[in-house]
Amino acid sequence: MIIGVPKEIKNNENRVALTPAGARELVAHGHKVYVQSTAGLGTGFSDEEYTAAGAAILPTIEEVYAIAEMIIKVKEPIEPEYKLIRKGQLLFTYFHFASERALTEAMIESGATCIAYETVRLPNGSLPLLVPMSEVAGRMSVQEGCRFLEKPQGGRGVLLGGVPGVKPAKVLILGAGVVGRNAALMAAGLGADVTITDISLPTLRHVAETMPRNVKTLFSSRHNIEAELPTTDLVIGSVLIPGAKAPHLVTRDMLKLMRPGSLLVDVAIDQGGCFETSVPTTHSDPTYTVDGIVHYAVANIPGAVPYTSTLALTNATLPYAIQLADKGWRRACAEDKALEQGVNVVDGKVVFPAVAEAWDLPLHKLELYTTD
Repeated sequence: MIIGVPKEIKNNENRVALTPAGARELVAHGHKVYVQSTAGLGTGFSDEEYTAAGAAILPTIEEVYAIAEMIIKVKEPIEPEYKLIRKGQLLFTYFHFASERALTEAMIESGATCIAYETVRLPNGSLPLLVPMSEVAGRMSVQEGCRFLEKPQGGRGVLLGGVPGVKPAKVLILGAGVVGRNAALMAAGLGADVTITDISLPTLRHVAETMPRNVKTLFSSRHNIEAELPTTDLVIGSVLIPGAKAPHLVTRDMLKLMRPGSLLVDVAIDQGGCFETSVPTTHSDPTYTVDGIVHYAVANIPGAVPYTSTLALTNATLPYAIQLADKGWRRACAEDKALEQGVNVVDGKVVFPAVAEAWDLPLHKLELYTTD
């Protein structure tokens, strides 16, 4: 198979979808790998490292899309890329279709096959291609939270861990999934007073048994969230419904309960955000203020630490990319039910229920497209 790796063009996205080591593996399996020039520089990989691994370098993104049968990316295609995608081409990347109608319609129109990292799902319900970036984003959410609670950044001027004689900051984490648990570990390690919420009692029991003593659990409800907000300095939104739009757990009218300069970090922004007042931001312009409350809603948080993120992501995605390249997507998905659940759009038809529901589109049965 001919595999293309374009350079990411989303704002401040420095990750790359394939490392030189990954390119070497694909070439060893008999595939041709074409990498856009400088695609790996943001992570620290030179064009020479890719050519040494057996890949070929192409100067432009247009050439990569034109030659490739499968495109491997990190982030969803953005508008300048839409016209480059063609019928029958396979795209393997994060899509988050339920949060962006224009992207969904563009991929339908393209006739491409779209396999989304974020909906590849194992029998135990875990999301193996989302987990590594969720781990990074959860830890980064606290790191960024510390920064934007500083007064020069618009925050309350609170030190997360406090000092002797001064209480630590209070952190409220909405959702005890991978992002939430990693955020809780970071915040607790810095000495904050942490509360983590979820609607799953078994999950909360597990958190209570495994987290440090300064992490408390709370059942997630509007009443309980409202009760916490007046004394909370940092709220981290980490709710995920795989492939679907995130619910709004903090509404605009709830902002008046919070103290000016408090901070909302919306890690769920890729799926539409779990705060009603969230709109996507970028690393170059990460925050804005609504009703005195600072909002951080960067849609590619792990892109700020591309070396760590790229290695973590490709560790997870490469085995699936090899399956797709070796077998073709139909056979690979028929033989791997986790990968099958990653298929969102095929030949202009939506085959993933949450995407069809989000935009009121016809849902087609995937079985029609996974059999020859």
